[in-house]
Amino acid sequence: MSEWLEWLEWPAMAASLLAAWLVASVSARRRLAGFWVFLISNALWIAWGWQDQAWALIVLNTCLAAMNVRGIVKNEASADSS
Repeated sequence: MSEWLEWLEWPAMAASLLAAWLVASVSARRRLAGFWVFLISNALWIAWGWQDQAWALIVLNTCLAAMNVRGIVKNEASADSS
């Protein structure tokens, strides 16, 4: 199982890059998608960090996930007021 988890590093990295690109968009819809992709990347990084016992990485991505949830809420509130 840990061998399989080791491969999560690459999809986590790719998801992080894609999410950053989407969040930088002027389109609210793409920004929202970016926050969701960031949440997926946070989950992948946490899973990868768990098998590697990278506790700082786990704490970091837990905090980043909370910020991404905040971004989703703020992005949806901004879209509702437009």
